[in-house]
Amino acid sequence: MPMHILRTSKYLQVFIIIISALTSCSGQQTNTNKIAERDTTITPATAYSKLFLDSLKLEAFIKQESATGNAASTIRDFYRNRNYQFAWFTETGIAEHTKSFWSLHNNYINDFGDTALKNKHLHKEISAFMQSDSTVAFTPVLLLQKELQLTKHFFEYSKNAYSGKMDPSILKWYIPRKRINEVALLDSFLSHAGKQLQDWEPLNIYYQRLKKELVHYHEIEKAGGWKEIDADKLKKYKQGDTAVAIKEIKLRLQTSNDYVINDTTVFYTSDFIVAVKLKQRSFGMKEDGIISYAFIKELNVPVKERIRQILINLERMRWVPQQQEPNIILVNIPEYRLHVFEAGKKIFSIDIVVGKEANGTVIFSDQLKFVVFSPYWNIPASIVQKEILPAIKRNSNYLSKMNMERTENGFRQKPGGKNSLGKVKFIFPNSYNIYFHDTPSKSLFNQDKRAFSHGCIRLAEPQKLAAYLLRFQPEWTTKAITDAMNSSKENWVTLKKEVPVFVSYFTTWVDEEGLLNFRDDVYGHDKKLAKGLFE
Repeated sequence: MPMHILRTSKYLQVFIIIISALTSCSGQQTNTNKIAERDTTITPATAYSKLFLDSLKLEAFIKQESATGNAASTIRDFYRNRNYQFAWFTETGIAEHTKSFWSLHNNYINDFGDTALKNKHLHKEISAFMQSDSTVAFTPVLLLQKELQLTKHFFEYSKNAYSGKMDPSILKWYIPRKRINEVALLDSFLSHAGKQLQDWEPLNIYYQRLKKELVHYHEIEKAGGWKEIDADKLKKYKQGDTAVAIKEIKLRLQTSNDYVINDTTVFYTSDFIVAVKLKQRSFGMKEDGIISYAFIKELNVPVKERIRQILINLERMRWVPQQQEPNIILVNIPEYRLHVFEAGKKIFSIDIVVGKEANGTVIFSDQLKFVVFSPYWNIPASIVQKEILPAIKRNSNYLSKMNMERTENGFRQKPGGKNSLGKVKFIFPNSYNIYFHDTPSKSLFNQDKRAFSHGCIRLAEPQKLAAYLLRFQPEWTTKAITDAMNSSKENWVTLKKEVPVFVSYFTTWVDEEGLLNFRDDVYGHDKKLAKGLFE
């Protein structure tokens, strides 16, 4: 064997760097950010790998890769933290956790189609090394190069897989998120030794649930997907009916594992209605068991489009903190629902009306601090210009008719039955002037799709939410709340315990019962995100 080639099992003899030599190179750091502390307790005698690298070689690699700013400092910090010990290789060959990372990384590329992470040259060399044993010939230079490339690649992977590929603020998503510390993440990965990765990945439970469905839908796609069902816009099917379309729907639901009974007849049976109602729930439709054109239209969405929808929402879920507050109020705009969580468990939900597309409700988070009974409605200037002033021109008695009055600052509607905010509102102070409130227009809650407001969020059961929020304030009995809601005088109540509110936007998710849900992209946010992810 030529002198410049050596087996990795003998690599230690020629490649270990003397620690004193490392010390003389520490002055090569050029990063102006805070430099990570160097852990000098890590030595060849205490390290899991006896392979160390020279900091000068590290700087040469950073220059070669044109890494600057945070990318460069991240690599430097990682190796300083470990006193320049190798992370991916030992003196006997490739480390076990390296194989785990490579498997995790390849699964991510296959599941998400993220070709930006596929470095063809690196993949070819690492994959070949994975499939062989410690007798594979590597030069010291090549082994050092693979070590550093793997570290750089891990940081690129963690950014895409755990932080998200896009900046949420570009898409008007203003829920704060904690930035992932890539160095700490890699240190944590190494400490897990590549095992129990489901506990290691910095992802919330909603992401983990939906990712399982992504794998499932990829399997459906590989098997050929599902056939389109012939749909008649005027035809509906109910229990007891017979039709070829019923057989087609059964086959469609069996393909997605939503109907597990071995039944492909043309009869609408009592067993089948259970599956239909569950699927109606997953689409946010009325659970009446009646198969409509709208229901069949949802079933006919190709599996490829559903996979894209899942991928888009997984990207959003990367923006959500890994650990949510245990007690929160969560609004999901496309679902038209508000959910109340206590100690991490959902205790009840309320139907809502959200802003129509032209006045889309903003996606953000804040703290709910006040309940306002029998509120005034200070009418926004935009509504005054577009609606109130034209109405006054048409009818000089309009203000009196609508229980409104002119003030120094504009117009407002007085408390009472005609008030557009209803009998109570809930304030979580924010710069978007968004809040929850009651409404006199109760009929809107009978519709499946409820984007009708000017931007604020209307509640179907405001008294239920008021009673929950004031449960720690004993003076607010059911009677006290009812009286306050029917008063002619506005009454502000400060909560003893503020509650975090998250106004979110997810068009597909897996709920706590394990049901995969799909909703329409009411504001077109999916389309905007798709351009950044797929085009």
